[in-house]
Amino acid sequence: MQFPRISLGIDDQRVITGTLRILDLLILAATGYVAYGVYHGFSAHMPEHYAFAIGLGVLIAANFMHFGKLYRFVNLQKITTQLGALSACWIAVMVALVLIAYFGKVSSNFSRAWVTYWFIAAYISLSCIRIFTSILIEQLRAKGQLTYNVIVVGAGELGERLIRHLDNRKSSGVKVLGVFDDRKTRIPETIGSHQTIGTIDDLLQFVRNHRVDQITIALPWTAKNRLDDILRQLRTVAADVTLCPENAAFEIPNLGFDNMAGIPMLTVFKPPLAGWNRILKGIEDRLFGLIILSIIWPVLLVVALAIKFSSPGPILFRQKRYGFNNNEITVLKFRSMYWRPDASTEVITQAQKEDPRVTRVGRFIRRTSLDELPQIINVLRGEMSLVGPRPHAIAHNEEYAQIIDEYLIRHKVKPGITGWAQVNGLRGETVNPDQMRERVRHDLYYIEHWSFGFDLKILLLTLFTGFLNKNAY
Repeated sequence: MQFPRISLGIDDQRVITGTLRILDLLILAATGYVAYGVYHGFSAHMPEHYAFAIGLGVLIAANFMHFGKLYRFVNLQKITTQLGALSACWIAVMVALVLIAYFGKVSSNFSRAWVTYWFIAAYISLSCIRIFTSILIEQLRAKGQLTYNVIVVGAGELGERLIRHLDNRKSSGVKVLGVFDDRKTRIPETIGSHQTIGTIDDLLQFVRNHRVDQITIALPWTAKNRLDDILRQLRTVAADVTLCPENAAFEIPNLGFDNMAGIPMLTVFKPPLAGWNRILKGIEDRLFGLIILSIIWPVLLVVALAIKFSSPGPILFRQKRYGFNNNEITVLKFRSMYWRPDASTEVITQAQKEDPRVTRVGRFIRRTSLDELPQIINVLRGEMSLVGPRPHAIAHNEEYAQIIDEYLIRHKVKPGITGWAQVNGLRGETVNPDQMRERVRHDLYYIEHWSFGFDLKILLLTLFTGFLNKNAY
């Protein structure tokens, strides 16, 4: 008797990610204790407050690393992405611990050398585990393992479209083992590189000799009698049986199914920041906003004095702009133009190169983006985020909303001081709609791919590329 070759499937993917979670927590706890032993001696008794700090750090790290998407199996082979997200999360954990110790007035109870040793040892260990995991997955994938094996029932138009879709996304780990159809005639012998193996009776024999994770029925839902007959025959199969939505499902977004009064509903749109993500984003804005404000207040003071003594008028410039959900907010900026009492009634035009309205100090603070710094107050008031689509003047907002279909989607999240478009050089005057479309495209990418690690990446890039820009004038 010949036994089928055993391979690893979707459940084993969950085992790998679950094991990685446990290893991460054990590494964080172990390196904390080892760091204490290295500095104080392994024979020394660890005080309770050190053990509490390690436990708290492990708890915070577990949450940050989860929200940083470090345990998505599809990302485990992307070692650069993994190390970048890991760096951002572990730095955020240590910053959070330092702030807790500072505001709790217990920072003097801890050795700075111990904190440094723990930070370095944990980071190196977590990085090595991820490199090893990436190599392991690559080797297993090369052997044809760690796949999600799928059978497609239906060799018609819908089945062909589904198979081509899966073949174009091989990185997802889905492997089409074959195609079956209950019709013995009028079906193609192959679809792409996949052979039409046989009928449903042949399928029942096939699943006994192969590991099949899922059988997907790709038939029109209007073919009720055929569907009923196939489903009846597949009741005894030890694999998931699913119905592929019809052609419209390939054209609309798919955010999963929700249950409404017992009926599965396909979710097409949902707020990008909801539930825990919204809470995490709020904590991020308030926490980092306070940290940044405590660092830059001398700069704010110097800029304010320079504006005050260089030209008459208020220090701050206030302008109505659209914020979250298209609600009006008052955005704060350092005044960079000559002040005129009747300026509020004028038609708003974007600043241009060598704009005569811009003061000498204004030209410097616009070039270096220092004029945006008072928006930290907007962040702390909950009107803006540190990272998000840049808000535009209401007049410009309404103009571009008329000519760019997806423009107003930007307001599904709070506007930001910096954003994905800005760190990619898309800022300053927009001479034509195509330039704004490119900016909107980057904003929508940010909204669709938001994560805590992505925000940290943008903040770090802002330090190097976001302040100085040739288009800021």
